[in-house]
Amino acid sequence: MLQLLAEQQYLLFISIIIALTISLTFHEYGHGIVAKLFGDHTAEKAGRLTLNPIAHIDPMGLLMVVLIGFGYAKPVPTNPANYKSFWGILFVAAAGPAMNLLVAIVTINVYVIGVQGGWGIFSGEGARFFFSYLALINLLLMLFNLIPIGPLDGHYILPYFLPRKLAQRYYHYNHQYGSYALLGLVLLNLIGVPIFDNVWRLGQSLLSTIIFV
Repeated sequence: MLQLLAEQQYLLFISIIIALTISLTFHEYGHGIVAKLFGDHTAEKAGRLTLNPIAHIDPMGLLMVVLIGFGYAKPVPTNPANYKSFWGILFVAAAGPAMNLLVAIVTINVYVIGVQGGWGIFSGEGARFFFSYLALINLLLMLFNLIPIGPLDGHYILPYFLPRKLAQRYYHYNHQYGSYALLGLVLLNLIGVPIFDNVWRLGQSLLSTIIFV
């Protein structure tokens, strides 16, 4: 990201920041709205049940994106004790990645329809980059958050598909070491080890499969 500023590609830099902000906002909103559906109003009471990016974006997390290309938003507060179903944790956790998938599908298909219809807003290389990148970022956020380590959404989802004893053991070890494992993967990626290359390639390959028009 800093390289874009060094190369004076300011419009490209701003486009990426906007796309990432939109993606993170919808991700966190997805968690909050599904938590409410399962009976938990914690996010709503905290003012987080909104699509206003200001409520969700963490300044330090956004700064990290600029500095190292990896960041985060403020997690939506939830209280599983309020869920009316055993499946609440699973669906609330899956809601963030699911929302990212939905945004990606809508974005890329609206863009294709706009190009085919000759709509001015979708013409030009800038529009192609922004809408394609917005869809791709959402796919990458979906895939990344499904990794079942550390605080990522996947660590809430995986235990539902494991035998009870194995799930308990997984919870124990992930609680102790998961965040360190995730941090280690991020650091390895930053120093040049292509840890997340497969996630990037999978996201790119999925982009063409979600175009339905």
